[in-house]
Amino acid sequence: MVATTWPGLDAEWSRTILVKSTSAVDAPGRARRWHVLDNAAQLSRRGLTPRGTLLCVHGNPTWSYLWRSLVAAGSDPAHPWRVVAMDQLDMGYSERTGTFRRLADRINDLGDLTDALGLEGPVFTVGHDWGGAISLGWALAHPQLLAGVVLTNTAVHQPSGSKIPPALQLALHPAVHGWGTTTSDAFVRVTLALARPPLPADIRRAYMAPYRGARRRDGVGNFVADIPVDASDPSFPALEGVAEGLRGLAVPALMLWGPRDPIFSDRYLKDLIGRLPQADVHRFEGAGHLLAEDRDIAEPIFQWLAAHTGPDGPRAGNPTDSGEFRPLWSLLAEQAAGPSGGETAVTEMAPDGAPARSLSWRQLERSILDLAAGLRDLGVGKGTRVSLMVPPGVDLTVALYACLRLGAVVVVADAGLGTRGLSRAVKGATADFIIGIEKALAAARVFGWPGRRISVGDLPQASRRVLGVETSLAALAKSGTGRDSGRMPDVEPTAAAAVLFTSGSTGPAKGVLYTHERLAAMRETVAKTFGIRPGARLVAGFAPFALLGPALGAVSVTPAMDVTAPRTLTARALADAAAAIDATVVFASPAALRNVVATLGGIEEAGHQALERVQLLLSAGAPVPEPLLVEVQRLLPRASLHTPYGMTEALPVTDISLEQIQAAEAAAAAGTVEGAGNGVCVGWPVHGAHVAVIPLAPDGTAPGSDPVTEAGMTGEILVSAPHVKEAYDRLWLTQRESADLPGWHRTGDVGHFDAAGRLWVEGRLAHVVTAPGGVVTPVGAEQAIERVDDVRLAAIVGVGPAGTQAVVAVVETVPPARTPGPAAPELAARVRKAAQEAGVKVSAVLVVPAQPTDIRHNAKIDRTRLACWAERVLAGGRRGKP
Repeated sequence: MVATTWPGLDAEWSRTILVKSTSAVDAPGRARRWHVLDNAAQLSRRGLTPRGTLLCVHGNPTWSYLWRSLVAAGSDPAHPWRVVAMDQLDMGYSERTGTFRRLADRINDLGDLTDALGLEGPVFTVGHDWGGAISLGWALAHPQLLAGVVLTNTAVHQPSGSKIPPALQLALHPAVHGWGTTTSDAFVRVTLALARPPLPADIRRAYMAPYRGARRRDGVGNFVADIPVDASDPSFPALEGVAEGLRGLAVPALMLWGPRDPIFSDRYLKDLIGRLPQADVHRFEGAGHLLAEDRDIAEPIFQWLAAHTGPDGPRAGNPTDSGEFRPLWSLLAEQAAGPSGGETAVTEMAPDGAPARSLSWRQLERSILDLAAGLRDLGVGKGTRVSLMVPPGVDLTVALYACLRLGAVVVVADAGLGTRGLSRAVKGATADFIIGIEKALAAARVFGWPGRRISVGDLPQASRRVLGVETSLAALAKSGTGRDSGRMPDVEPTAAAAVLFTSGSTGPAKGVLYTHERLAAMRETVAKTFGIRPGARLVAGFAPFALLGPALGAVSVTPAMDVTAPRTLTARALADAAAAIDATVVFASPAALRNVVATLGGIEEAGHQALERVQLLLSAGAPVPEPLLVEVQRLLPRASLHTPYGMTEALPVTDISLEQIQAAEAAAAAGTVEGAGNGVCVGWPVHGAHVAVIPLAPDGTAPGSDPVTEAGMTGEILVSAPHVKEAYDRLWLTQRESADLPGWHRTGDVGHFDAAGRLWVEGRLAHVVTAPGGVVTPVGAEQAIERVDDVRLAAIVGVGPAGTQAVVAVVETVPPARTPGPAAPELAARVRKAAQEAGVKVSAVLVVPAQPTDIRHNAKIDRTRLACWAERVLAGGRRGKP
């Protein structure tokens, strides 16, 4: 029996069992003593029948204590499961055998133990570290019992020509190995130090307890020594057998991963996904090697088990159109083959505002097919992930559609995520290829982004060598010219097509997976909602619309601007781009429009004339104030101004015009329409979309399951449409939470409908303030405060414990405040009065020189960050920059 005073351990789980060994390293008939944590007796005493068994296998140098949260969760009457977590021989509190047990021996040992326990199916194995390979070896040997596998930060294969992780190289070094793993407890301590956040002292002592003394650490040293570095190592055949055996393992699989792992990085996750493509994957950003300590893994594991063994089974997805599938490039190809084939399709603008390069529809189609042929020769094909790091323009358009035509999955993570966010996204997507400009390829080199590298243009030999570049788009297109390039593979409508990343304004950017049919549905929705037909001419001040233009059959141009910083769009750049293609449609973010209005003096007469011919303006990414739209209308006098509401997961969801916004605000001011007001009016659902809300509870959550459209009822906004994302990429738990209502996507936004059926957005669910008098949504009060003289931007945040939070207003003034901190009394009084008239009682008013906004849109305020800053300031702490 182990000491039962360790945190999280129930004495009833701990027991020892003598097991007859069949291992070749033991004498025939020799029995070995195992220590296990097993909740079977506890379940029986409580009269609970387990739904199955979790067989949990730890790695080196942990022990069964790693799985205590699973044992506890399995004992819950809500989801009873037998959980067996053993200490491997020579590890934890199991017997020290005095033998060197290799991978094959340990797989065999585990089989001896499960035979002795009389384990019955269904069994789901759970493995971590080298326990992952052992658990999978057992799984392959026991197909009659196996129902599924769960893996956390492990590996089954070392890529040829790739070195093992530096930490393991050091541990294996002859000068270090014996002392570092056995003589001293250094290996144990270093492993435990990988926890994020650091382990509490009592938890750390629990892990250390079985390894007090060199004699008790022989297994730790032997485990390290058994790592197969290459094919010459004794355990290599066993590991290779497990790795190859997985390709035929058809059971459900779940992979939970800590990306900040210096041992088992994302390259090992990618390898496992390739062997178990049916796996559900969730990467916990910020977590590391000891994932079970860094995050709660019990809840997602038992949710996953319920999905695969419960009566409901997997959740339903969003509805899809029953019409004929037309891939994203169908209109592009039709334009090329039709009478407009010789006309301009895509144009680039030079920094000086002059057109720099253009392709006709026929040239664009030919370029796509030639490049596709060259990429195919290089190994790009169905399912290949290709990260595109190319500014909007000819090269990006050709590369994107060439990859889609081949059935590859394009990964689009723009620099608007910031250096850290971009690096996190690219590493998480584990692309097979990176196509990028030289700056992007240099970043790939510095930050260690995965993928074979392709430059946009030809580079000097020295640069290619330094950056690890194999070839260029130009070389690939040349090699593919005219060589069967017209014979592209058919793509399945339900196959993955693209991973697009959210802005990261409310946490780490999430990869959003789209299938070919959902991308095509997005095109149809945009076309039918806004009347954009082939022949339209689009100025795209936002990268996604630059890529969507050719799919709509629209001539496309991106203005001379930094697309990663929308506020760099000037009025002259917009006018020059409009003039270059005689634009009929403009898409620009609110931050871009603000700067356009601020730089009107730079437009010449020809530019004004070009803008006067624009018929439609679209602006999205953040709320667009009505006064700003009025100013834009003067610049585009003939254009219908629309501000669609949507998100990366569903673009668009609703739509409204300037005139409709003015009518809605008038109704709100007059009180003539029930539910009008308290938020941003975003209009009615777009073509093919359905919108509803789940009412908010007093604690600020939306726990219900009955969507409603009742006027005035505030709740989390739901959307159902053919163009809603397929899933969050490698974020199984996040996807499950967002789609827990069959057919609906939870947006994370809150809002309500008015009696006219218009949707009013009140903010993000994560930003709802739980004040003593009830929940407070931020946007309505923020709008009221922004009408105060000298206030440019306002944010409402909550400070203090949930349920008793104080409402704090943080404002950016004009001119900007010199230092952040409490607002002057006169300004504070005006802000409080404005908020009060909007129905919100503000406890404190703070000023900042500039609101912290997201990089991509330059408009979404980071209220979570502001709340932490406000709490520090109000507590008398350092003011600093929020």
